[in-house]
Amino acid sequence: MKKLQYNSPVILTFFFLSLSSLVLGRLTGGWTTAHLFSVYRSSPADPLFYVRLLGHVLGHAGVEHFLGNMLLLLVVGPPLEEKYGSLPLLWGILLTALVSGILQCVFFPGTALLGASGIVFMLIMLASLAGMKNGRVPVTLLLVAALYLGQEVYSIFFVRDNVANFMHLVGGACGTVFGFAAGRK
Repeated sequence: MKKLQYNSPVILTFFFLSLSSLVLGRLTGGWTTAHLFSVYRSSPADPLFYVRLLGHVLGHAGVEHFLGNMLLLLVVGPPLEEKYGSLPLLWGILLTALVSGILQCVFFPGTALLGASGIVFMLIMLASLAGMKNGRVPVTLLLVAALYLGQEVYSIFFVRDNVANFMHLVGGACGTVFGFAAGRK
C-alpha cells in the first residue's frame, strides 16, 4: 500500500478547518458559526470580532455551501500552492479574508458574511494569471475576468439571493493583485 501525501498543506489545512467549523456549527446548534465563523460589524472591544475577521472564510451555511466552495478550492488550490509556495498562498488567503471581512463591516453592517467564496475567486483569478510571462497579460485572465465580472455584476443587479457577490469581486481583485505582484518576482 502506498503512503498518503499531504501534498498541499495550506489548501488541505484550510479544507479540514472548514470541515471542522461546519461540524462544530452542527454540534453547537449554529453558535460557533454565528460567533466565530461569520463576520459582521460589532464592537472592537469584543475579542471575537478579530477572530471573525479572518474566521468567516471557514464558516459555511450548510453542506451544499461547503461542498460548492471546497470542490473548487481542492481543484484550483493545490497547483497554485505548488507554483507560488505555501507561505505566499497562505498570506494571499489571510489578506483576502481580512480585506473582505473589513469591507463587509464597513459596507454591509447589518448583515453577516461567511464562506470561502472570496478565497475561491481569489484562487480562480490567480490561476488565470499562472501563465503570465515577461509582464504580458494572459488572454485567459481577460476571458476569466470578463465572464466572471459579467456574471457577478449581473447577479448583483438582477438576482435576489443570499450570495455575497460583492465579496466575490473582492476576492477576484485580491487574486489579480496577488498574481501580478507574484508575476513581477
